Amino acid sequence: MKHGKKDEWALILGGSSGLGLATAKKLALHGFPLIIVHRDRKSDLQSIEGEFDQIRSSGVRLRNFNIDVANSGKTKATIQEIKELIGADGAIKVLVHSIAKGSLKPMYAKEGSTLGIADFQLTLNAMALSLYEWTKALVDDGLFSNDARVIAFTSEGSSRAWPGYAAVSAAKVSLEAISRSIALEFAPLGLKANCIQAGTTDTKAFRAIPGHEILRENALVRNPGGRLTLPEDVANVVYLLTTDEARWITGSTIKVDGGESLQ
Repeated sequence: MKHGKKDEWALILGGSSGLGLATAKKLALHGFPLIIVHRDRKSDLQSIEGEFDQIRSSGVRLRNFNIDVANSGKTKATIQEIKELIGADGAIKVLVHSIAKGSLKPMYAKEGSTLGIADFQLTLNAMALSLYEWTKALVDDGLFSNDARVIAFTSEGSSRAWPGYAAVSAAKVSLEAISRSIALEFAPLGLKANCIQAGTTDTKAFRAIPGHEILRENALVRNPGGRLTLPEDVANVVYLLTTDEARWITGSTIKVDGGESLQ
């Protein structure tokens, strides 16, 4: 996608499944060349590469890196590769944070392991602090366009408790706070940062939550739209936030849930 003199790319952290993959497909439809950073097992790579090849078949440029976004050493090396990939005429227009890596242990259980400080640290690092690390690194290397959009995915779990969700909940709260501060402190560079609070979405990450079946049924009852949120619903709003018309939206948490959180 060309905007002015720059060749503008979308960088998606966690774009191999769920909301991240749906976002990649949506942005590809609108001509964004894509860089997808993901961390997946070798046994899953064949199906993931199939999804990426389908995007490429439409003529969209796509480069993927199978690394841990929370590994600082690999982050620096990957950003250097990205810098070489996009070249002097390239810039990152959109940074999407869609990381679902964290501990789902309970705080208390009569049997089995429980949540420890190390579990909190791992979850916060992957699901919240990595947003700042990548944003700061891209800023430091001058890779953002002059009207870039930073978008992260949060959930209703940032303000509600559920057994086994404590570490992720803490990470989502931190993610929202970091996003607001990015919107404020990097505003002189033209960055806009927002969170999308997605409704209950039946993704691989959601199905890993203890008791997700109950959450799913509750969401269907609560949602006036009569269905769960789809990854495509969220991806549509990501795209809206990349448009010129959305340039005055920043520092916000936007609900994309069909009204699920109303009751």
